[in-house]
Amino acid sequence: MTTLSTIASQIDGQPMFKILDEALRLEREGKEILHFELGEPDFDTPRNIVDSAIKSLRDGETHYTSSMGLYDFRLAAQQATSFSRHFTPDIEQILVTPGANSIIYLAIKCLVNPEEEVIIPNPGFPTYYTAIKACGAVAVPVELKEENGFRLQPKDLQKCITPKTKLIILNTPSNPTGSVMFPHEIEEVAHIAKKHNIFLLSDEIYSRLIFDENKPFFSPSFLDHCKDRTIILNGFSKGFAMTGWRLGVAIGPAQVIEKMGLLLSTIISCVPPFIQRAGIDAIKGDQQEIQSMKNEYAMRKKVLVDGLNSLPGVSCIEPDGAIYAFPNITKTGMSSDEFANFALHKAGVALLAGTSFGSAGEGFVRMCYVNNTHNINKAIANIKQALGEYYEKRS
Repeated sequence: MTTLSTIASQIDGQPMFKILDEALRLEREGKEILHFELGEPDFDTPRNIVDSAIKSLRDGETHYTSSMGLYDFRLAAQQATSFSRHFTPDIEQILVTPGANSIIYLAIKCLVNPEEEVIIPNPGFPTYYTAIKACGAVAVPVELKEENGFRLQPKDLQKCITPKTKLIILNTPSNPTGSVMFPHEIEEVAHIAKKHNIFLLSDEIYSRLIFDENKPFFSPSFLDHCKDRTIILNGFSKGFAMTGWRLGVAIGPAQVIEKMGLLLSTIISCVPPFIQRAGIDAIKGDQQEIQSMKNEYAMRKKVLVDGLNSLPGVSCIEPDGAIYAFPNITKTGMSSDEFANFALHKAGVALLAGTSFGSAGEGFVRMCYVNNTHNINKAIANIKQALGEYYEKRS
């Protein structure tokens, strides 16, 4: 039998889906499982967005369109950027993609040569690691520390830069920690990137989900308007409850966006036009339901964090944004993997080991507050009971 390529043998996918598969197996065996492993909003897509897609389908918008995206969609993204980020990108700076994840791969493939380096947060979104491997590049993790609220520290970033560094990936609000960097920290990161002539991919998928009023949204694009080295990664999955629609937007230097668009046309062709019509309505339509979802997330966050801090051996700092809590479980005496396995099999709670997001995640687990408060309270009660039995056996 012929062998797979070296790169294919290194690709290991996203760990959350492996946990989901195990949780589903247990459910098939009759065990009740409470799900906190996937960053999947439990809200349905707002009706006005769905109706726009249906109308587009009925109007016959089922054909190929530009690989760069519908002009109308890019115009809506341009206007939204002007409102939210206080600059107006050129249409040529905007690319529509099938979900935000694809932007990670497209950007790395177009900017980074094999063996060159990409600096990523540790803990960080697992797709960063996999996309870097798939491009034959080298991931250089910069540790995020609980003592700093899991905010990337510019001085730590500076230490990771070498002559081979080609790209920095910034993610704020953060997956998996929920941390939000201060504006001055992001400015320092942008200045470091400029000083060393490094591209900066700013993952802003959670930019609509910031709960701390003392940490207003800030983007490195505020400084260079995506004309020099900043590329914005954004999408509709989290803020608009559109995970299954697969719709993302990249904004960056025109020459970079052009090449990303050519690569997209080669492997994907284009984003379906009816999906893009739904995206236009998400951007320009009624935002009341979107705000209601955010308010609900804020309430769930408090219930989950308070509950986690009530567990013996567990502590959790307050996340500032996104949809994740990242509790410290070191005092339980279990590793991250052990605790995740314990929670699933002993408490019926599916969550993720912190090490799923990098080595600096050891001692932590991730829980998504995309489940209702009843189930959050039930999950906390289940874990508390299981921990009580665990400690009793150890004593």
